[in-house]
Amino acid sequence: MSKKIFVNLAVKDLNKSVAFFTKLGYTFNQQFTDETATCMVVSEEIYFMLLTEDKFKSFTKKQIADTSKSNEAMLAMSADSKEEVDSMVNNAIAAGATEPHEAQDLGFMYSRIFYDLDGHHWEYFWMDPTAIQG
Repeated sequence: MSKKIFVNLAVKDLNKSVAFFTKLGYTFNQQFTDETATCMVVSEEIYFMLLTEDKFKSFTKKQIADTSKSNEAMLAMSADSKEEVDSMVNNAIAAGATEPHEAQDLGFMYSRIFYDLDGHHWEYFWMDPTAIQG
């Protein structure tokens, strides 16, 4: 059986976050959705649980990171092409995200970063498959 990953993120306004990520093309599993949380489906193995801050706090004794001052994580997502990277980040910006700097093009790898509505750091990247062959 393949392993699955569930990344939990605190969000200030669950409805706004769902609207934001819907604009990026993501869907949500209604079986794991209520007024305090939702399950964003990335693939059959990758899910993001978007949790209201109160719900998130119920799982930890630590404080929630202030994403205006620090990163709690850098969430890197692969893409099939440079065009897909640009499309995802441009859609995110159109939906309210901010882009902290220009694209990074290393020839064999292309990436762009955005901060979502809650300041979470997302990176979309494409890597030339011939550059990673052994």
